[in-house]
Amino acid sequence: MKTILFDLDGTLIDSTDAILESFSVAYETFGRLVPEDDMIKKLIGHPLDLMFTMLGIDALEADEYVHAYKEHYRLISRKKTTLLPLAHEAITRASKMAILGIVTTKTAQYSEELLEHLGVMHHFKVLIGRESVTHPKPHPEPIQKALVALNADPEQTWMIGDTPMDIICANEAGVKSIGVLCGYSTQYELQKYTSFIGRDALDAVKMIGQHT
Repeated sequence: MKTILFDLDGTLIDSTDAILESFSVAYETFGRLVPEDDMIKKLIGHPLDLMFTMLGIDALEADEYVHAYKEHYRLISRKKTTLLPLAHEAITRASKMAILGIVTTKTAQYSEELLEHLGVMHHFKVLIGRESVTHPKPHPEPIQKALVALNADPEQTWMIGDTPMDIICANEAGVKSIGVLCGYSTQYELQKYTSFIGRDALDAVKMIGQHT
């Protein structure tokens, strides 16, 4: 049987407002000027500590910013997160033809709570989050851990994600991948790493169904 692994932000869920607001709170907590929204959105998918350092925060201070971010995010994430259009249909369709898992750089605990709130967590047999691994995407470890947990065949496994990090992770782990355009990266960025590009998660699931 096939295995389908999904990224979260930009692939199945839209938590952009919650992310941007939490970054704003973190910067304001330490009296720093908040970066432009577009600068933050371009980095979504990276681990939080790396996002902060890429936005100019000293690496030694990044953990404090991450803590401030998470303290606020956990208060607003449910209210300000929705499934992307057609994501529910994608999950339902995928569950009929494959074993499903989540591979994300979000905190696993928050991710599971969000998916429970959105009514879809029961479809997923494993959830690999930031604290589940030593090396987050694009390192292959997150997908490798999911494969082990599911006893999955890499040759029958697909990763669906919206950033090059998702696709590179899949390539390095030896699984097939589909990049989707409903998130934070462009077709130009994604097609450097995969020849399979879909409009959204449902489109990607349909593509997988066509590959027997």
